[in-house]
Amino acid sequence: MGTALVYHEDMTATRLLWDDPECEIERPERLTAALDRLRQRGLEQRCLRLSAREASEEELGLVHSPEYVSLVRETQVLGKEELQALSGQFDAIYFHPSTFHCARLAAGAGLQLVDAVLTGAVQNGLALVRPPGHHSQRAAANGFCVFNNVAIAAAHAKQKHGLHRILVVDWDVHHGQGIQYLFEDDPSSGCSLGCPARSGWETLTTWLPSCTCCSHWPLSLTLSWCWSRQDLTQPSGTLRGKCRPRQSASPTSHSCCRCWPAAGSAPCWSALESIRSARAAQAPHWKSLQLQDVTAVPMSPSSHSPEGRPPPLLPGGPVCKAAASAPSSLLDQPCLCPAPSVRTAVALTAPDITLVLPPDVIQQEGSALREETEAWARPHESLAREEALTALGKLLYLLDGMLDGQVNSGIAATPASAAAATLDVAVRRGLSHGAQRLLCVALGQLDRPPDLAHDGRSLWLNIRGKEAAALSMFHVSTPLPVMTGGFLSCILGLVLPLAYGFQPDLVLVALGPGHGLQGPHAALLAAMLRGLAGGRVLALLEEDSTPQLAGILARVLNGEAPPSLGPSSVASPEDVQALMYLRGQLEPQWKMLQCHPHLVA
Repeated sequence: MGTALVYHEDMTATRLLWDDPECEIERPERLTAALDRLRQRGLEQRCLRLSAREASEEELGLVHSPEYVSLVRETQVLGKEELQALSGQFDAIYFHPSTFHCARLAAGAGLQLVDAVLTGAVQNGLALVRPPGHHSQRAAANGFCVFNNVAIAAAHAKQKHGLHRILVVDWDVHHGQGIQYLFEDDPSSGCSLGCPARSGWETLTTWLPSCTCCSHWPLSLTLSWCWSRQDLTQPSGTLRGKCRPRQSASPTSHSCCRCWPAAGSAPCWSALESIRSARAAQAPHWKSLQLQDVTAVPMSPSSHSPEGRPPPLLPGGPVCKAAASAPSSLLDQPCLCPAPSVRTAVALTAPDITLVLPPDVIQQEGSALREETEAWARPHESLAREEALTALGKLLYLLDGMLDGQVNSGIAATPASAAAATLDVAVRRGLSHGAQRLLCVALGQLDRPPDLAHDGRSLWLNIRGKEAAALSMFHVSTPLPVMTGGFLSCILGLVLPLAYGFQPDLVLVALGPGHGLQGPHAALLAAMLRGLAGGRVLALLEEDSTPQLAGILARVLNGEAPPSLGPSSVASPEDVQALMYLRGQLEPQWKMLQCHPHLVA
């Protein structure tokens, strides 16, 4: 299963036929620019292309009134003056003789994509559509939107495929009130909120382009996780999350090609205040938000210390260079995205007949040259044994393939006694063979090598350390959270902000002796780290790990969703204390941690 791209060139047909400054920005180039950028970046050919179909009038009727559908249908035969007069009856809208056809294609593209994903034809997808839809209401066009594409797709998914919970994340300059109005009277959706007085089905947050995307994730991902696990009082419905920039955000053509790499952007305090307000309003409805302190967000960096001055920097050198990169300059850099010849590879020392892998995940047979492997192993006594040396050779071969762009992600195994030494070699090999910044997430008894340079090129996060400690800006240790909620808080509140602030181009995830991590938790960690480094993630396991763990990680690294984490639970007081301590220690050096002083799931 891959990624679908749904598009139809007919959606460029509708255009403004008279002067209207308010509507002139809704033009065909909004769509063609996005498609052109996908082609320039080499992404279109990596997708399964689907030609959009027209939604039927019956499908439009899932959310729109028959009278409104009939009204839009009749625009096909109207002249320019009649179209202009009709358009004037609505807010920020224009009609064209091709509007009915284009709007049906836009709605049909969403339906086609929903069907493709839910029938297993693809894993995920992108629909490039025009006109947009989220402002459109049951019997009214609004804000360039004719038919509410997303609402139709959600209603279709519930009706045809039997879904009970659907998450809609709406990112735009304006509030997508059409989706809110269409769902707030749906009994299966509970009540819609966007105001403090309403209940917990819709979250509305104001957002600014200068703020980092990761700042918003802790709230949206926590709610999404709780929603998928029914961590609320009502059993089904549609959850709508709204990220609302106050200004025009990055062009659609950029957004289609890559996530906005705004790792170094300073947090905007007014946006953070909005997030805090949204969290406070949602807390009564979501168990995983009920342990959180909802006091006011500090409105200036000076309030981070009692004396009004920022706390002293931790040892570890200057602020990470990655944090200084401006989003605009990163977006302007040419970045072709050729597909690697192998998406995911597994390098095991001995075949395991019980290991079940997806069809397109290969079991690597190659190994690095013996002399080269022995040279890397020489400083480590634990790598002298033949089985450890064999495993190291396979890891080096796999790592080189990833660094050369031939393999996107991989899994390697090593004897437990040689895990620390093998990880040390992997880190040094990565840094010396093309990786400028390397993130290592080490679980279990895997301490950072004492002689590894503190030059800002490696970030070492040890989970299941003896105690919570920020030994330097680039060396952090925390105990493994006891409860699932604590683990999720650790990932959302510490690991991801540091990782995205660091912006590595290679990620190592090592499950060493005594890591104590269950398969679904390891899979969730790997899945969340796939957004970094273009998906270049190498997982290092002990040879005696279960084949099920290797299989789960292989599927996740290959793009499948991680399995369920099991029964919901909140973070323990000890987990909360460790997380808050580390965030307090690291916040002055890492801008991504300055977005919220308290973050507990």
